[in-house]
Amino acid sequence: MALKLLAVLLALLLARGVPTLLHLRSFGWLKPWLRATGATRTGIVLAVLLPAALAGVVSYVLLDRWLGVLWLAFALVTLLWTLGPRELEADLEELLNAAEGEMRATALQNFGDGSDAALAWSAPSVVGAGINAALRRRYAVLFWFFILGPGGALLYRLARLAAGAAGHAAGLPAAQQDFARRMAAALEWPAALLMVLAMALVSNFDAVLGSLRAWHNEPGRSWLGLDPDFLPAIAVAGVNADVEAGDGYAVDATDVAGELEDLAHLLNRVLLVWLVLAALLVLGGWMA
Repeated sequence: MALKLLAVLLALLLARGVPTLLHLRSFGWLKPWLRATGATRTGIVLAVLLPAALAGVVSYVLLDRWLGVLWLAFALVTLLWTLGPRELEADLEELLNAAEGEMRATALQNFGDGSDAALAWSAPSVVGAGINAALRRRYAVLFWFFILGPGGALLYRLARLAAGAAGHAAGLPAAQQDFARRMAAALEWPAALLMVLAMALVSNFDAVLGSLRAWHNEPGRSWLGLDPDFLPAIAVAGVNADVEAGDGYAVDATDVAGELEDLAHLLNRVLLVWLVLAALLVLGGWMA
């Protein structure tokens, strides 16, 4: 766990401090690979699992070599490859600085990872898109990296790409695309729950958990559904609670720019909680 934490810290610093590394995040081989494995559910699972399993084997082989230095290098490269594809903070800054019109429309599309068609310039819309982008670009990758190592990070990224991001699944039948989306959502679900727990700890506890209960108690929704669709509503509740308590940058819940800054602040605190939790696990392992 100590090496995993070190790899995460280095990857986050490099991704933020050396933007030129973003060009490494290319998965151009995935679309033909999906076609090669067959346009079936089994083919999609194999297309995701085989590269992830290979990364897991390489990770296992390197773990005890050169005091873990080779494993750390491999893990760092894998994280830099699977995070993103763009840095959330950079897109957030672009959106805040974008003028109205085409420039803002482009910034909104980038901020929503291209998955939110005609994303509106309103606080609930951009906060919801922002939390989904954070989950898919960073937190789900980190969750599976901490659980399974480099193979886990690659597993999630390939599943998300197969679910339709960047058009990698465009040639698959509709039923297979739907299966890929459900597979990616199932992988995102535990990471989203951990994000909610962290948001409850660093924001308004009652507002966050109350919103989670209210969302799941609505007709047609279940606590057992492996889907992170609840996350935008929770994020909006947490940010609005900070605004109402006077702890945020915005003075009202309709101030889009202020709510975006509050969201960025909230996500930084969530990341800090995750890193502290990982550090505590490392300390616990050393003391055991």
